[in-house]
Amino acid sequence: MIFETLDTTGHEQVVFCHNKDAGLKAIIAIHNTVLGPALGGTRMWPYASEQEALNDVLRLSRGMTYKNAVAGLDIGGGKAVIIGDPSKDKSEALFRAFGKFVDSLGGRYITAEDVGIDVNDMEYVYRETEYVTGVHQVHGGSGDPSPFTAYGALQGLMATLNRKYGNEEVGNYSYAVQGLGHVGMEYVKLLRERGAKVFVTDINKSLVDRAVDEYGAEAVAPDAIYDVDADVYSPCALGGTVNEQTLPRLKAKIICGAANNQLANNAIGDEVEKRGIVYAPDYAVNAGGVMNVALEITGYNRERAMRMMRTIYHNLARIYEIADRDGIPTYRAADRMAEERIAMLGKLKLPLGRSKPRFEGRIRGGH
Repeated sequence: MIFETLDTTGHEQVVFCHNKDAGLKAIIAIHNTVLGPALGGTRMWPYASEQEALNDVLRLSRGMTYKNAVAGLDIGGGKAVIIGDPSKDKSEALFRAFGKFVDSLGGRYITAEDVGIDVNDMEYVYRETEYVTGVHQVHGGSGDPSPFTAYGALQGLMATLNRKYGNEEVGNYSYAVQGLGHVGMEYVKLLRERGAKVFVTDINKSLVDRAVDEYGAEAVAPDAIYDVDADVYSPCALGGTVNEQTLPRLKAKIICGAANNQLANNAIGDEVEKRGIVYAPDYAVNAGGVMNVALEITGYNRERAMRMMRTIYHNLARIYEIADRDGIPTYRAADRMAEERIAMLGKLKLPLGRSKPRFEGRIRGGH
């Protein structure tokens, strides 16, 4: 049934990667390359089944097409998943074997970090292929994208506050932040620097303690985060946390965070709209990380990256304009903005050579 599925999802290519000696089982999904080579991170996760891994990579890669299009980047959408437990299954051989598969695609897919993967893992992948972003600064890369994702999320938040309240005063509002990983913790720091009241939760108690001790946040139990009387609910962990069970409990008037796939389904997105809650489409808000690493393709510059993050504010403002123009929920408006850009630029029929990654300023020595 896989080709039937691909007909529905619109994917161009799915690659199953297997190396028994290295213990590698991975799937690379290239969704769309109309705007350029497909860029998206690699996720390592102990999937319960191969079907679950396939479903995840198809969903995530399609999301990257929309994220990259809305972000204004000249890159398409792709994603990879490695089946395994990141706490015990990592090895040099595994990541180098994966790098060889990425390299075999000749630049059609460019990888980066995602859940379960860090910059050290990317070092091994980079030994086998040029088609990696988020490599360490010593190689002319950008390193950890988390601070950029968080700063971009702040820009999206400001645009959304302006949509709901007519001002961008972050410190005037309260926030329920779910998830204190690299991005979530940085986001909490940015909110607190602006004087905001912040409630936090995470399944890792040490991270909660750090947010309380270092940034003055207020801790709540994991399940209690949905009941907090805050102006903004900011999901920064895994997806699907706005669902049939949690939505009736939310008191927030804004949903804006860095997690992917925050809405459990489209029906929930419609219900959010009916309740008068402003939903900031997740892939527009959390595009800072991919914007940052995409700059490595033409030559990385940190100042240029920070300037680029600020375009997220204008992207959100444009999404809200489309929602008003077409009378549709914001999650549909984001999709429409992406589809309009892909359709428009697809008509240019750019020569294939134009989208070949260049990676200027990279240093490959020192391995």
